[in-house]
Amino acid sequence: MPGYANNPPRNSHFPQAEVPAVHLQDVSKHFGSIEAVNHVSFHVVGGSIVGLVGSDGAGKSTLLRMIAAMVRPSSGTIQIHGLDAASHKTGIKPLIGYMPQRFGLYLDLTVEENIEFFMDVFGVFGAERAKRKERYLGFSNLLPFIDRLAGALSGGMKQKLGLACVLAHEPKVLILDEPTNGVDPVSRQEFWGILGQMRQEGMAILISTAYLDEGEQCDQLVLMHKSRVLEVATPEAVQSHYSSLEEAMIHRIQEVDEGLMHEQFGL
Repeated sequence: MPGYANNPPRNSHFPQAEVPAVHLQDVSKHFGSIEAVNHVSFHVVGGSIVGLVGSDGAGKSTLLRMIAAMVRPSSGTIQIHGLDAASHKTGIKPLIGYMPQRFGLYLDLTVEENIEFFMDVFGVFGAERAKRKERYLGFSNLLPFIDRLAGALSGGMKQKLGLACVLAHEPKVLILDEPTNGVDPVSRQEFWGILGQMRQEGMAILISTAYLDEGEQCDQLVLMHKSRVLEVATPEAVQSHYSSLEEAMIHRIQEVDEGLMHEQFGL
């Protein structure tokens, strides 16, 4: 199974936790007549990485935005460390770090100015501020570029700076929406090295990815298609009886589509 040299071996079992870091119960989201997410339930515990994988338009981004309290569910509940995400937005804000597909770096600010801005937002000052800046820019291999404008960074470096900024307030839950899409292989490896370290330190990580070699690094996979969750299982369980995770996913999605065609048209 392919892996990343900087990423520690993933846990074979979830660590025990009384209250899941993220708990979804029967969550749905409708935009008018469009069904974006349909009755989704699963949970994420600290010290684990859960990957959202599946077809384009399956509802992965909408689901992550609901978990990050950016979008309110039409029905169902989402809890972050026991707090309802819809009714306790202020309470969960310091608990989560959310990095959307188009993360809002300030391109006319330097690497250092960007991370300092995010620490300003979350009230990180004094000695702790310097410590965290050193740590997260160091993790990201960005300390040599601290005075470079963010707009002058490569795509991979921008994504690593975005991750450093999201981590600067040290959230308990990290939510990432396809953060390595279009990033070069070396930067992807370094990015996942950082995630591996955060997992070792007990962070709960929820990430959507289009790269199935990244899916293999997760403790659990949530396979989505057409707004629904088809399966929640370990990568090994999803791949069972198939030569690759990709083949297993394609077969599962085609199986569902064929079932829907049979229901609708009797084919």
